[in-house]
Amino acid sequence: MREISTSITFEIGDGETVPMRIGHSVKLVVQGAPVWATRSNDTEDYWLVPGDSLKLRSRERLWLSTEKGRTAQVVFTLAPRPDQRAIGWLARGFEKLAGRFRSGWRTV
Repeated sequence: MREISTSITFEIGDGETVPMRIGHSVKLVVQGAPVWATRSNDTEDYWLVPGDSLKLRSRERLWLSTEKGRTAQVVFTLAPRPDQRAIGWLARGFEKLAGRFRSGWRTV
């Protein structure tokens, strides 16, 4: 079986505060309107504007809210597993090396 989607999108309504529990390490990306984020075990709060992202750890608790009169979307994307990152890194390195030999050009 192959996983088709690795992201989930939620909408945060006008003045709404949403409590969340993070099950797996994910990256949060904000769209639409600014979002106020409060994380468990963190003394900082985060004001995220559209396009900003935040990496979240598994088993973390999170509270998200928007300003009154605004609606925002937040996209949670699963972080790739370490073995997938290593395979990707090796494949990119091999492709760069192969490209140098194919082109005949040398890089200095």
